[in-house]
Amino acid sequence: MRTNDGLMSIFALGGLNEVGKNMYCIQYEEDIIVIDCGNKFPDESLLGIDLIIPDVSFLEDNRDKVKALIVTHGHEDHIGGIPYLLKKIDVPVFATRFTLGLIELKLEEHKLIRETKLVEIDSNAELKIGQMIVQFFRVNHSIPDCLGVVFRTPQGNIVHTGDFKFDLTPVNQQYSDIHKMAQIGTEGVLLLLSESTNAERPGSTPSEKMVGEQVMEAFIEAKQKVILSTFASNINRVQQVVDAAMRTNRKLALLGRSMVNVVDVAIQRGYLTVPEGMLIEANEINELSPERVAILCTGSQGEPLAALSRLSTGNFRGVEVLAGDTVILAAGPIPGNEKSVSKIVDNLFTLGAHVIYGSGKGMHVSGHGYQEDLKWMLTLMKPKYFIPIHGEYRMLHQHRILAESVGLEQENTFILKNGDVVDIEHSLARHARRIHAGDTYVDGVGVGDIGEIVLRDRKQLSEDGMLVMVLTMSKVDKKWLSRPDIITRGFIYVKDSEELMKEMHRLIDKTLKDINLSGRGQWSSVKQSLKKTIGEFLYTKTKRRPMILPIIIEI
Repeated sequence: MRTNDGLMSIFALGGLNEVGKNMYCIQYEEDIIVIDCGNKFPDESLLGIDLIIPDVSFLEDNRDKVKALIVTHGHEDHIGGIPYLLKKIDVPVFATRFTLGLIELKLEEHKLIRETKLVEIDSNAELKIGQMIVQFFRVNHSIPDCLGVVFRTPQGNIVHTGDFKFDLTPVNQQYSDIHKMAQIGTEGVLLLLSESTNAERPGSTPSEKMVGEQVMEAFIEAKQKVILSTFASNINRVQQVVDAAMRTNRKLALLGRSMVNVVDVAIQRGYLTVPEGMLIEANEINELSPERVAILCTGSQGEPLAALSRLSTGNFRGVEVLAGDTVILAAGPIPGNEKSVSKIVDNLFTLGAHVIYGSGKGMHVSGHGYQEDLKWMLTLMKPKYFIPIHGEYRMLHQHRILAESVGLEQENTFILKNGDVVDIEHSLARHARRIHAGDTYVDGVGVGDIGEIVLRDRKQLSEDGMLVMVLTMSKVDKKWLSRPDIITRGFIYVKDSEELMKEMHRLIDKTLKDINLSGRGQWSSVKQSLKKTIGEFLYTKTKRRPMILPIIIEI
């Protein structure tokens, strides 16, 4: 992207018209600063895909201009794509102490820890990058050490809020730096980028302290084991579980790799206080009486391989959910996960457990600001221009309405898509162009090697199965030597479809006789004719379209 002297550009490679995969960029002249690099998890249509990360080909093409990656906090949708970015671009990473601990876990897994420059910052840090001075302010969220970012540029001040809510009684005593925010607003904010996740929810976000009270009550009332599932990164909630276990004289077991890893980081870095001797291993659970045990596990979103799902189906080796155990789902289902969560809840009830779940039970509050929180941020910052971020289109649209309600002019709000660019020159903003942006799919060890054609094939295979025709031909006289072998998978059960198979054989024989085969160069036309003829026949008979693969073997 070419720039003129003094031109500033703001664009996103992820996080607009979607929840997850956050990645925002600010460019002033020849310097680009990247904010966050997350992932998101695929829905059911993306068969076999493990992760979705931002397409960073634009940054690769401009790698000499990329000067820093600033990370606002440690949630997966803000750090999950970092290892994949660092494999392509060598850029220093700036983050708070706890966030760096979570990033280091990922870099160790990808064998990048020694190659990456990691710089610890806090809300009082100040960075100078080109002509931009970068400062920070503390915000409250559902994970420790969260930051908002201020970019002081010759054009004016740009503010990125990070993920936030205004919790006036935070469990970890990390209060939102409201006075600093007000000071920033008083100095003048040219453009504000503010998260929109809960822009549709009226009121103010409840305090995390409310959850602690409900968790404590459930622990006191429980007669047997207590099993609580939540996000591993919600250390404030984990601390409240530890406190409830201590109050009720229970030992605590951690199930799930991410829970174990995040708790280790939190203890090592001083963000979580666990009494000595409280933590036990999974194989020690059955050595204690049920009323002396609490379990903290992953799987609150219904992930099929996570600890809670395996417990609900009796597939967690050495640990059982017994009739009378109390199971608490201390997290709200992310949109799209409701069906999986409901299945786990049903399984747990079948096992005889007492299950506490759902928004009305007080076991979960959001880490994202409701409408009043969002309006408060807009009022503190008083921006001239506004870009709602981190949300699907309806959330961004609702956030724009909220901005208008506190006095921002409608034409000064930009609702963008990933790749849209807002250029600022002479302190005037305009949206007039795009850069390349999109999704990169991670499938096993493959990154970016799965495209739309492969996904379309997977979808067809999953819906209608496949049919393989193996044809044997004489290498000498180019004649077919035998009837074709037909193999099906996921299409029909051959033994119950003998008449259909006979008709298919007759049609294949007729098609081959009609083709004058003179050499290998015509093999593709033979295959195309067979696929077309057999495909139309099978759709007429079955109303299905299996993937058809003709294979020709010369003997």
